[in-house]
Amino acid sequence: MIANEQLRSTDILTREKILSDYRMACESRQVSLLGRRDVMGGRAKFGIFGDGKELAQIAAASAFRRGDFRSGYYRDQTFVAALGELSWQEFFAQLYAHTDLVAEPNTGGRSMNGHYATRWLDDQGLWLNQTDLFNSVCDISPTAGQIPRAVGLAYASKLFRNNEALHEMTSFSHNGNEIVFATIGDASTSQGMFWEAMNAVGVLQVPLLMSIWDDGYGISVPVEYQTTKGSISKALAGFQRDGQEEKGIEIFTVKGWDYAALLETYQQAARICREEHVPVLVHVQELTQPQGHSTSGSHERYKSKERLAWEADRDCNRIFRQWILENGYATSDELEAIEAESKQVAKKARLDAWHASEASMKEDFETALALLQQTARHNSKSAALMALREELRTTVNPLRRDAVSTVRKALRILRNDPGTARQKLKAWLERTNEANADRYNSHLYSHSPESPMLVEAVPAHYADDAVQVDGYVLMQRYFDSLFARDARVVALGEDVGMIGDVNQGFAGLQEKYGEIRITDTGIRETTIIGQGIGLAMRGLRPIVEIQYFDYVYYALATLTDDLATLLYRTKGGQKAPVIIRTRGHRLEGIWHSGSPLSAMLGSLRGLHVLVPRNMTQAAGFYNTLIKGDDPALLIESLNGYRLKEKLPDNLAEFCVPLGVPEILRSGSDVTVVTYGSMCRFVMEAASQLADLGISVEVIDVQSLLPFDVHHSIVESIKKTNRVIFADEDVPGGASAYMMQQVVEGQNAYRYLDSVPKTISAKAHRPPYGSDGDYFSKPSVDDVIDTVYSLMSECEPDRFPAI
Repeated sequence: MIANEQLRSTDILTREKILSDYRMACESRQVSLLGRRDVMGGRAKFGIFGDGKELAQIAAASAFRRGDFRSGYYRDQTFVAALGELSWQEFFAQLYAHTDLVAEPNTGGRSMNGHYATRWLDDQGLWLNQTDLFNSVCDISPTAGQIPRAVGLAYASKLFRNNEALHEMTSFSHNGNEIVFATIGDASTSQGMFWEAMNAVGVLQVPLLMSIWDDGYGISVPVEYQTTKGSISKALAGFQRDGQEEKGIEIFTVKGWDYAALLETYQQAARICREEHVPVLVHVQELTQPQGHSTSGSHERYKSKERLAWEADRDCNRIFRQWILENGYATSDELEAIEAESKQVAKKARLDAWHASEASMKEDFETALALLQQTARHNSKSAALMALREELRTTVNPLRRDAVSTVRKALRILRNDPGTARQKLKAWLERTNEANADRYNSHLYSHSPESPMLVEAVPAHYADDAVQVDGYVLMQRYFDSLFARDARVVALGEDVGMIGDVNQGFAGLQEKYGEIRITDTGIRETTIIGQGIGLAMRGLRPIVEIQYFDYVYYALATLTDDLATLLYRTKGGQKAPVIIRTRGHRLEGIWHSGSPLSAMLGSLRGLHVLVPRNMTQAAGFYNTLIKGDDPALLIESLNGYRLKEKLPDNLAEFCVPLGVPEILRSGSDVTVVTYGSMCRFVMEAASQLADLGISVEVIDVQSLLPFDVHHSIVESIKKTNRVIFADEDVPGGASAYMMQQVVEGQNAYRYLDSVPKTISAKAHRPPYGSDGDYFSKPSVDDVIDTVYSLMSECEPDRFPAI
């Protein structure tokens, strides 16, 4: 045991602090015990707790400052509570999925327990002052999923420190003085996200303080099966810097039951991070899990009796208690009083949270019971209605769904009843459905005044003598104007800097604006996205590049689990308006097919997915996104960089609205709906079809998320009575998505005289070469033949089969 005098700063070890920390450790342990009991007793669905990690988290919190960030692990309850950012009543409210943000401000009941989030946004969705807050990014459950964004959060401090143009953004940083506390379980360090992130921060030299909570297991799998040498700090030894002049990371090891050593370690680690902007790893060893991994089962199934006895001996709270007594900081009676009070505090918080959760549902529940009773009076279906009411009345621990489901059943029973009582039940259901939509379904996208959906369209304007330039030149001109007018904007990605990206959209701009603004990265898509998320969370406007669209799969877990859900899972409390730039469509080769849109549409609800047909439209979308506050994926057309486009003279101002299709060619016989590079193929086909006497209306949807917000495509179908959806995704992919949106969502089926058709690529990825492209993806010939066959079916005399 390290004695008091070995601490560098003895004033942090006062009796008052020690006993306060002991109280925190005891209270946190008690809420863990009660939380598990509630799950096993049916009050909650699932529980995962931070018992056994209390001392280490108290020590970490002691080094945390206002403006710092925690990008953490779902066992960090003691950490967050020690910062004063979590009350125990809020802890239980989250366990009970209480949807009131006053009761459960972290996620509004949307995330299971252990997921904590500082509300950075006001009621309108606008930024609060982050430097006044102890910031926790909302936790996620996928193991190691919290780590990529930690790279970006720490990288933001580097930019705030080194870019003088950002020093005025004092509500986001005090000259980069903020550090990021990332936390992770030792088993999750086996994930690639962790290794990629540690390599990235070692290269970048950013203030990330990584804590490994090492309790020796990943559920049932011991650490020797998880990590080389059975120790993450030993495995990472090669990352250790050799002297202050060498880039790398600092590594500390400390026992999770050693209170004094933990305090000293975290003070020293935080100082290195904050002052030197050097990443630090703290490997906290010999932690325990007194209740096992979670409420899903007992750790006695996989831990030996010897191991369980060892864990009991190493319990951090137990050893802390002994240390306090041995060093004379308190008597046994004083500690017993703290322990008894902690139990009462935990029990009261649990009881208050449970009563508040019940009360929040009581009015709707009682109103439903009353309406059912009123409806049953003098009704021929009285017996059935009263049976439903009794079933609802006697439900143990009733939820909102119980009342709603019962009323819906009653309305089915009363489907032929015209009485006013039925109308009252319908009114109740409509009102509660509206309220529940806010509780459970809101905030997938921004509701703020800065929503990109509110950005007004500004058409591109062309001078009479507008020059024609290659698409890549137009992008150069656009990004040049963007970086000149907005110091918050940074770009990063593979080959973005020195050579100006592989298609020259940033050519010459790093030299003009510096590496701090336009930055090359290693080949590490997951943490490129993580950098962008973290930067955007701290008020900057990053444009991060996935070099080719197919490579997005490397980062898909981070995009879908973290970024796409962020606004939703915090119910409007946090946002990260990062722009992901990539290029796709009409690429040749199995790993360069360039069109995995259906995977994005299924995974990225919460992002906007934009598919401009040329660079002018892309620039207009960038302008719209920069004015907005939602994240987006923008896919530029790879084969458009060398095509000529007229250069708008309002390149920096014009805005393309999201979710608004554009009619590229008017027609009267068939509507063809498409996007991206397929627009050129369809337009060429439409020209040739005109020679055959067929008039095709071509619509570019421009954005897939959102999709045709004004339902304009159905207006075209009312005119043509026929529709084809064309793209180069797999069969049943984005073409089927567009069909569903229009035929079902816009009720276009009413106006169709022919079966709606899709044109898509083959089910496999395209082989390499131009022939592979032709025989695997839709060609002009395919479009012509599909349209012609549709017309031949309708008018065989006029259009005989080919």
